[in-house]
Amino acid sequence: MPINIVLVEPEIPQNTGNIIRTCAATSAKLHLVRPLGFCMDDKYLKRAGLDYWDLVEINYYDSFDELREKYKDSLFYYATTKANQNHSDVKYEKDCFIVFGKETKGLSESLLNENRETCIRVPMRNIERARSLNLSNSVAIVLYEALRQIDYPGMR
Repeated sequence: MPINIVLVEPEIPQNTGNIIRTCAATSAKLHLVRPLGFCMDDKYLKRAGLDYWDLVEINYYDSFDELREKYKDSLFYYATTKANQNHSDVKYEKDCFIVFGKETKGLSESLLNENRETCIRVPMRNIERARSLNLSNSVAIVLYEALRQIDYPGMR
C-alpha cells in the first residue's frame, strides 16, 4: 500500500464511508482507532462506502498507542488546524501514515505536542468561523498530495 490513512475515534459514519471510497480508489490502507462513533454495519456508513468495501484493507485498533507500537519505525504525519506547516510543505514517503482526529475535537493536545515537527495543516481562510474542513475532504486533499509526491503508484 502506498499510503496509510489513520482515523482516530471517527464519529460520523458518512465521513468514514466517504474515506473508505477514497482509500479504495487510491489503494490507501485505512486504520481505524476505537472507539468509533458508530457501528460498522451502520446504514449511512454502508451507503457512503457503496460497493467499494472489498477494495480497501481496514485495520482496527483499541488505541493509537497500539497502532504506533505495531509500526514504530514508520513515518507519521498528524493533520491538525493547529499546525504551522502546510500539508504540501512536507515530503511524504511510500507507506507513511497520515493521522486524522475525530470530527468534533481533532487529535489530542498531548499527541500534537509530542509530534510538532510532523504536524500538518490544510490552508484555510484565517477567520474564526471557518474552523475546519470536513474530515473526508481533508483526507482526500492530503492523501492526493502524498500520492502526487510519490508519483501516483498503481494509478492512471
